[in-house]
Amino acid sequence: MHIPDAFIPLWQSAIYWIVALIFIALALRWAKNELSEDKIPLIAVLAAGIFAIQAFNLPVAMGTSGHLVGGALAAIVLGSPYAAVFILTLVLIIQGIIFGDGGITTMGVNILNMGVIGGFVGYYGYTGLKSAGANIYLSAGIAAWCACFVASLAAAVEMAVAGTFPLVPGLIAMGTYHAAIGIIEGIITGAIIYFLVTSRPDLLAEEVQQPSAGGVSA
Repeated sequence: MHIPDAFIPLWQSAIYWIVALIFIALALRWAKNELSEDKIPLIAVLAAGIFAIQAFNLPVAMGTSGHLVGGALAAIVLGSPYAAVFILTLVLIIQGIIFGDGGITTMGVNILNMGVIGGFVGYYGYTGLKSAGANIYLSAGIAAWCACFVASLAAAVEMAVAGTFPLVPGLIAMGTYHAAIGIIEGIITGAIIYFLVTSRPDLLAEEVQQPSAGGVSA
């Protein structure tokens, strides 16, 4: 899902960067207001974990790749979509500058897809399902799947707008791969939330610890 430099024209990349910078500024404000010293190790662990799961790339047709995202996990654990923007920005900067995974000019659009879209779809998907009475672990898994899938479709649309490849084949290729990859992401996310609820609930945001009306909590 990392879009390389050559895949999007510079003027379009600049627009994506401007939008991404707005969300990065909001994420930095969230970090300033919400992060305490005891949360910093959790941020580091989440960033390292997300970096690791994104390292397993599967080639997708027309030159891009598919992989797990992790935005939903960060947003759910820390109780804010801006947590995902904050962590994914750090991860993508390291990947792009040090490891050459994803472009520099296209880093803005990658932050939008994986951090903003992944984080917001994941967080509000989770809270919406939980408030509707779904089990919290199932809610986390479904939300993570949705976050991965929707982010991949956004990347396909952006590359179609850029003229990199046609819209429909791009949606089919990216959507199909990430629909399958998203199942793995959903299972991992639900399992991690289960582990934290049962063993270290103090690490979770307060609203994550609370079961839904019809959910099951350990």
